[in-house]
Amino acid sequence: PEQGPDRALDDARERLIRAAQEYDETTLHAVLDEVLAGFSLETLLRELILPVLRELGAEWERGSLEIGQEHFASNLVRERLLALARSWGRGGGPLAVLACPTGERHDIGLIAFGLLLRSHGWRILFLGADTPLETVHKAVVATQPEVVVLAAVETARFEAESEAMRRLAGTTRLALSGAGASEAVCRRVGAERLSGDIVSAAENL
Repeated sequence: PEQGPDRALDDARERLIRAAQEYDETTLHAVLDEVLAGFSLETLLRELILPVLRELGAEWERGSLEIGQEHFASNLVRERLLALARSWGRGGGPLAVLACPTGERHDIGLIAFGLLLRSHGWRILFLGADTPLETVHKAVVATQPEVVVLAAVETARFEAESEAMRRLAGTTRLALSGAGASEAVCRRVGAERLSGDIVSAAENL
């Protein structure tokens, strides 16, 4: 019998995790190709890529996965997402500047968010991981974006930059995302909080 979509995604998640454990690049690419061909970008990101990366991170924390296996899978997925992101700065839509603050190296969620914004017609200027706020500020002055989105997994990353973020929020629309974007930090610096999953967050923005 033909697999239903839920079963196909469950199967893809299991195969991706196994491919990471076995450093199997061929299977990893094959699974991503299959899902890209059969499902929307939203489904690919929300139901496959982000849950698998979370699961791999949790397995690493539990000690059942080597850091090398987690890095192997993350780097490969990141590469594939950036390939989908080619030319995302072109066009006539509103501009979003995306960055992770100093010290924050997890940028895959932010790349995924940028791809979703792009599907809604936005243009993306991606500054990536570990970006000093001064650099973000210069980019804002140069490009006059509609919004700046900063993402961090830990609240401490935002707290360390709260003064610079408050200044930034005074010059442009600022939104914070990721697990580190607490209500308290957003209130303190005058930023919006992008909560919920990234698909809803992109729609709301």
